[in-house]
Amino acid sequence: MNYRHAFHAGNFADVLKHAVLALCLEHFKRKDKPFAVIDTHAGIGAYDLTSDAARRSPEWQQGIGRVMAAERPADVERVLAPLLRIIKAMNTGADLTAYPGSPEVSARLIRPADRVHLCELHEADSKTLDKRYALNARVKMEQRDGYKALKALLPPREKRGLVLIDPPFESRDEFVRLAEAAMRGLERWPSGTFVFWRPMKDLWSLDRFDEGLAEWLVTERDVEPSSILRADMWVRDLQSEGKLAGAGLVIINPPHTLEADLLVLMPWLCEALRQGEGAGWRLDGIVTGEMAASWEG
Repeated sequence: MNYRHAFHAGNFADVLKHAVLALCLEHFKRKDKPFAVIDTHAGIGAYDLTSDAARRSPEWQQGIGRVMAAERPADVERVLAPLLRIIKAMNTGADLTAYPGSPEVSARLIRPADRVHLCELHEADSKTLDKRYALNARVKMEQRDGYKALKALLPPREKRGLVLIDPPFESRDEFVRLAEAAMRGLERWPSGTFVFWRPMKDLWSLDRFDEGLAEWLVTERDVEPSSILRADMWVRDLQSEGKLAGAGLVIINPPHTLEADLLVLMPWLCEALRQGEGAGWRLDGIVTGEMAASWEG
């Protein structure tokens, strides 16, 4: 699967991912201490919804386009507010013409003492990213393999913050690389918040990643199961042909407010972005009673 992001910006998967990112950063800001954001697969920072790529594959119309046009209950509005403020600031007219990538979400939400470190290996995308943030002293960009960069970047000097690992899934062994990065990163920075994005395409590999990571954390690293949160959404039957039907996140060390916020957001979001029969969502800790019983046995 090739997930070059300019063709997919603003789709259902982006809305969930960026809402979670924004909620995490807003939570960090409740304390005065600075924090760092490390984005290993940064893309180009922000996306032009009038570009040729967006016109050829206008997935945003079934994603953020629907969200902006919908009537949002007050509690959903509260949860989406950090992300929606950014989107509204980027779009001065009535029509949506721009959408933030994760670098833009982070750059707009951090405070003067906070810091964002972006990695992007793709040469053209890295140049676009570098140009966008060249004058922002709080944002550093490197043309670099984000997986390999984690060894040097972790733990950050701030000792607080988040790592977003959101690969394009162009490689057949992406889940293997993702698992290796998760283990290396969490060994170096066990108190950090880690957010892993995964498509719900190869469900066997997805389950192996999720359950293997949870088992390693609980049995080898003595992590409390409550420190693991999975948030997935699918807009039609996962076995349906065609474009990506589902995606989501595994969050390690989530802010304590995140689960409650997602319990408000996800049912509404799933219904608002539904594209067919079989749409659904899940919010859980991955660790099941059966898994726990097998460890105890």
